[in-house]
Amino acid sequence: MPTLVLVDSDRFYEVLPETGHFVASEIPGARVIEHSSRGGSHFHWYGRGEAIVGEVRRFLTEIGDEEASFDRILATILFTDIVDSTKHAAELGGRRWRNVVLRHHATVRTLLARYRGIEIDTAGDGFFASFDGPARAVRCAMAITDAVRPFGIEVRTGLHTGEVERIGEKIGGLAVSIGARVAALAGPSEVLVSRTVRDLMVGSDLTFADRGSHELKGVPGAWGLYAARKEGESGRAADSS
Repeated sequence: MPTLVLVDSDRFYEVLPETGHFVASEIPGARVIEHSSRGGSHFHWYGRGEAIVGEVRRFLTEIGDEEASFDRILATILFTDIVDSTKHAAELGGRRWRNVVLRHHATVRTLLARYRGIEIDTAGDGFFASFDGPARAVRCAMAITDAVRPFGIEVRTGLHTGEVERIGEKIGGLAVSIGARVAALAGPSEVLVSRTVRDLMVGSDLTFADRGSHELKGVPGAWGLYAARKEGESGRAADSS
């Protein structure tokens, strides 16, 4: 447990400062703070009450901040979205479109399980998932892209790796916002990743086509984005348009 040892630095009393330091040395990671009672009462609260309260307050605040950081983990965020879903729904009609969406959802969940992704949320026709590494996340996104084409639909996918904060069963934070913004910029059947993801995958058998630098709404700075593809692929259909 985090431990604070308060020591009276004056040497006028039977309990010398060395005693407090010895106690602290027997407690792994203990912090020692010395304060002088300036010749006043040997009893701490009479001689230096305000100083003690201040040190305890600082100590507890630091512990609280530190423990809050324990809920932050490094994750790769994946967002998917069906392209032109409203148009498809209008063309197919409610019942047929619902069947397509159900097949899409079942396929995405099957592939998330295969690549050990965790489904965080499903909103309409899109998925929000997390992975503990970028390689499986990118490969999962590529597999989803290929698997849903036979249904007559295409998906756009976006990925980013960064620190996220656990919020109950959900996750949040700037990394999640960046992942969503990257996905919004992806083209049909495109797996779009941030530069962070690309850099973490140096040496893999995937290639990354530069999609330029972009400003992401609500996110500071310019972000380099890249389209992931298997080695030897010529790129997304949009390249030729």
